[in-house]
Amino acid sequence: MTHLVSSFVSGAWTGGSGVLSEVLDPTTGAVAALVHGGGVDLAASVETARAAGPSLKAMTFHERALMLKSLAKYLEQRTSEVYADYASSGATMADARVDVEGGIQVLSVYATIGLKEMPGDTIVVDDDAESLIGNPGFVGQTVYSSRPGIAVLINAFNFPVWGMLEKLAPAVLAGLPVIVKPATTTAHLAEIVARQIVDSGILPPGTFQFLAGSARELLDHLGIGDYVSVTGSAATAATLRANPAITQRGVLLNAEADSLNATILGPDVAADHDEFTLFTKGVAREMTSKTGQKCTSIRRVLVPREQVPNVVEALKAQLAKVVIGDPRDEGTQMGPLVSGEHKADVVAAVRTLMTEADVVVGGPDFDVAPDGAAGSNGYFAPTVLLAHESNGVAVHTVEAFGPVVTIIPFSSPSELASLVARGEGSLVASVVSNDPQFVREVVRTIAPWNGRVLVVNRDIARGSAPHGAVLPQLIHGGPGRAGGGEELGGRRAVLRLLQATSVASSATMAVSITDRWNAGARQLEPAVHPFRLHLEDLRLGDTLHTGRRLVTIEDIEHFAHFTGDTFYAHMDEAAAAASPIFTGRVAHGYFVLAAAAGLFVDPDPGPVLANVGLENLRFVQPVYPGDEIKVRLTAKHKALRAVASWGEVTWDVEVTNQRDEVCATYDIITVNACCATQPTEA
Repeated sequence: MTHLVSSFVSGAWTGGSGVLSEVLDPTTGAVAALVHGGGVDLAASVETARAAGPSLKAMTFHERALMLKSLAKYLEQRTSEVYADYASSGATMADARVDVEGGIQVLSVYATIGLKEMPGDTIVVDDDAESLIGNPGFVGQTVYSSRPGIAVLINAFNFPVWGMLEKLAPAVLAGLPVIVKPATTTAHLAEIVARQIVDSGILPPGTFQFLAGSARELLDHLGIGDYVSVTGSAATAATLRANPAITQRGVLLNAEADSLNATILGPDVAADHDEFTLFTKGVAREMTSKTGQKCTSIRRVLVPREQVPNVVEALKAQLAKVVIGDPRDEGTQMGPLVSGEHKADVVAAVRTLMTEADVVVGGPDFDVAPDGAAGSNGYFAPTVLLAHESNGVAVHTVEAFGPVVTIIPFSSPSELASLVARGEGSLVASVVSNDPQFVREVVRTIAPWNGRVLVVNRDIARGSAPHGAVLPQLIHGGPGRAGGGEELGGRRAVLRLLQATSVASSATMAVSITDRWNAGARQLEPAVHPFRLHLEDLRLGDTLHTGRRLVTIEDIEHFAHFTGDTFYAHMDEAAAAASPIFTGRVAHGYFVLAAAAGLFVDPDPGPVLANVGLENLRFVQPVYPGDEIKVRLTAKHKALRAVASWGEVTWDVEVTNQRDEVCATYDIITVNACCATQPTEA
């Protein structure tokens, strides 16, 4: 019996109703799955997500991150369930691993981002408080908080698992319950992972829903605070942008659309250079990986005019080695396109490109279907075209979403930059060159037209990601035709999904809002040295004012000889006095730090377990022999580790001289025990 893809909405699985679509295996023509077009209560689904929102938003970023970490581990153990049926989409096992394992990796990366780069809190404080209108007691800060709404994640057919998880990870970390809408042609593969997510029970009820049918009316139920992310065509993105939910009700839209990505061969690269091989192999790999059905695949191959014949011959040789066949066969390197319908679209696009370019490899009439493939199969030959003119229209505007590239000659870096720009915005470009000056000029001129730029040379021949690889630490998105949106990019992706709000208040009130002491706020006087206080007992604003320490010429010389730092400003009176900065010999900055520590440190065993960092150091005023320094040490911020009986304390340190001039400012970070407990292994 053919599998009917179900939706998971409002806490239950349902097969839906309405128009029934057949998903055909593009190799055999057999029905791989059935998908109903409707029958799902979309309004109820949205309300279910909204009801789940408060509990998810009440969790800290660390708590959400730990959920993502657990979910990644759970899915890692069940990848075989997805692989068993993945070939029904026309993709090889290598393609499947990129999709499935890549998606799980995104979950793991965002779990780490949440634990390492986000606070153990429900808000993110963007920066230190800044005094306003010249009043240190009146300050402003920007904070990020979870939006009140939900996230609707609409995915393309090509990466049913990765596309779902790369959107889900930052959304859940940002506190947004998600409704996932897969593409119909690969919904049966996305459903397998969706069922695993539900079965895991890791995400709170209502946080994750899966909609297999049409989502056409879903936006009718969305409003301010909600977020929609769509991967699809430029036409789909344009339709969504015109929706009243976007134009009138304040729904945030992120779109990833068409992209005529370019790869560039540097003029310095000869046919016998390592970079030339990296270039041609990279083009062939991008054409055949996922059968060219990647939004980041290379579409335009920009080559110095004199190198075009060499590139054509190299690509012919590379592509002749590609084994095309049934993706279920172990030796197959490239399978069919996802469907016969999609093949028709690719053929139409190629024929349009052929009005401005000649086919030099493959083409729409070149049959590569293996024996036994169905008549309506999706097999399409890797196709290389050579543009008649570099400034044609179609070669810079028509995307054949398959194993198709067009070689476009250029004569100069300035012409190259204009050709890249004719794509009107792309997800990624790559530059293959060993010439630093050329790379510098090209990257700087093409950066505004691309979301990401990859530079490849012999130094990273074995250690770089391919042109089309989407890494969670880097931006996935691009301007103009590419949709104008951004996904991933590390911590940036989470911040984009949060609401940024500037808060102005008294300096002391700001401490209560942000859980961060600032220099204009009230200082508190604890009954004991602040280092004697456990994490729970330490108050933000608890301050120690130390006594003074005289800095002598003997201190400076001893430190110089002890450390080996005999820089002239410390050892040569005449040279130091001749400096435009100093009036004579000065103390080492690091001596000042060491002496300051000697003033404020409580040496006996206690709640302070270790000093693990120093940040934001500035030497403001030189310290001269005869100066007397003192320290103000204030508890600035506390952060409890999610899985330990200890936390980190940030201390605001200010070193001043006998004239109350600020000599140095910095933050130190200590590890502090909770109550009388000893630290446990994180």
